[in-house]
This record gives sequence, structure tokens and C-alpha cells, in this order.
Amino acid sequence: MRSLTFDEVFAMLSAVRLSAADLARLREWIASIMHPAECIALIEQAAAGRPCPHCGCARRHRCGQASGLQRFRCPGCRHTYNALTGTPLARLRKKECWLPYLQCVLESRTVRDAARVVNVHRTTSFRWRHRFVPGAMRDRPQILSAIVEADETYRLESQKGSRKLTRRARKRGCVAARRGINKEHDCLLVARDRNGNTLDFHAGRGQVTAAQLHGCLRPVLPADVLLISDGAAAYRRFAADAGITHEAVNVRAGVRARGAIHIQNVNGWHSRFKSWLVRFRGVASRYLINYSGWQRILDARRLATPAHLLCAAAQSG
Repeated sequence: MRSLTFDEVFAMLSAVRLSAADLARLREWIASIMHPAECIALIEQAAAGRPCPHCGCARRHRCGQASGLQRFRCPGCRHTYNALTGTPLARLRKKECWLPYLQCVLESRTVRDAARVVNVHRTTSFRWRHRFVPGAMRDRPQILSAIVEADETYRLESQKGSRKLTRRARKRGCVAARRGINKEHDCLLVARDRNGNTLDFHAGRGQVTAAQLHGCLRPVLPADVLLISDGAAAYRRFAADAGITHEAVNVRAGVRARGAIHIQNVNGWHSRFKSWLVRFRGVASRYLINYSGWQRILDARRLATPAHLLCAAAQSG
């Protein structure tokens, strides 16, 4: 019996209406047959023309290969390096599994689920998550423009995974010892302009302050921006000190919008983030900014393929 050609198989697939489950199975199968050389080629492409990560010298000489990557020697400092030196992905192994794993990142799979799909240990899956995501989340806008909405959301501080707690243990889903927002809550500050550009900051614990707003927002807001927030006094003080036009929406009084003056875009981002975060059954406070950056990557849709994610994560810091 004659075997089918690729064109015939592709034509048959194009003629069939695939369900979501069928598409997921097809993506998983395609990811499983990715050639290891594809990952190496993408890494080398992302590092093309990069200077020495040790001294910044632009000159380099070839110096053999290691782990499939070309090594170079710097004539200035005499150090050797490869395309991943100085990046979050340095010294990680199993490069042939990286692209399938990044597909799991795009699908927001849990640690154990991604480990099962890629056939690695769950600790490896966890380690990769917190190397790939922080590397890719550096793909973020440098500045926000025009109308910018800013608001913060709070999550109860978590020491999930810590061997030594700095407080008494509590069950997942418990509430703080005191009412209201206090030092037991992590503050996640999100600023978003009307073009969809989003920036997220872990501002510390407790209610946000004007000093924290200066540290987070001042470098990314031009002087001609219109900042919209809720009625918190910290935003008024920050805007006055920074010389930025500011409008406040009194959400506590039930005012949702005054024409174009509202914070519905940033509040919608908060809602999507909290709903998305449920699948992970709680995240540690020290990793909260990684998860908000992960959601920002998915929400922006600029890094829409495993290759895009890998190239962004392989960029040097």
C-alpha cells in the first residue's frame, strides 16, 4: 500500500473541522517531533552579534563547541562563553525539550502537567518555569503614553514551598489576622494605557505609598500623560510631586466612569489575572511578579509561539 505524502495529509487535515481537543492533540504531537537542532539554531540566532558578556568586547574567536552550542573566547578578557552565558537559560540542560515545554507555557499548564507532556521531572519543570518566564517577561514596553490607568490589587502573603516560615503556618484559603489591607498582603501594581501596553510591579507589602509609586511609575510615565486612578491619596501626592495630570474615580462612592475617565481596563486585567491564577492553587509571594509577567505575556500576544518565547528568554540581561 502506498504511503501518503505530506501534501495529501495536509489536504485531508484542512478539509476536517477539528475540535479544541483535536487541536490540542495535534499541537502536542507536533511539539513532540521538533528537531533538537531547531532550538540550537534559534538560540544562536538570538545571540548573533552579542558582545562578550564578561567585558563587553565586540571581538571574539571560535573556541570549540559544548552542549551543542558554539563557544567563543574573548581576546580582551580571555574568558570563554556561548550564546546562553549571562542569560536566565545558562547551564540548563535537555535543550531538545525546550520548545515543547514553551508550548506548555503558552497553554498555561501546571508544573506536573507540563512535566508529563515533556517527559521531565516535576522539579525540572518548576525550575524551567522560573527561568523561561522571567527571561521572556523582560519583553515589556519601556514607556506608557497618552491615557494611563493605574490600580493595585492585593493578595495574601504566601510562603508556599519555604522550608522555614517567618510566621505561624496557615491553611490555604485562610484570611489575614486583621481586617483590611495590611502588611500581610502583597501589593501588585498594574499600569495600562489605552493602547493595551501593560506594566506590572510588585510594590511590596501593605497599602501602596507615594514613594513606591515614584519608584515604579515615574520612569515609565512621560510628562504629558494623563494618569487615572481610584481615589487613593497616594496617587494624588505622586501626581502632584511628579507634575503629571491626574484624574481620580471615586470607586467607593459607586462611580464607575465619567465619560473616558475610568479604570475599567486595568481592573479587567486584574480580573483576568486572578481567574487565570486559580489553576496553580496558590503561588509564593517571591514568585508573584513572575506569574503577573507570565499573564502579561499571554495578554499582550506578542510572543505567540515557542520560538518567540525562546528568543526573548535567550536575550542577555
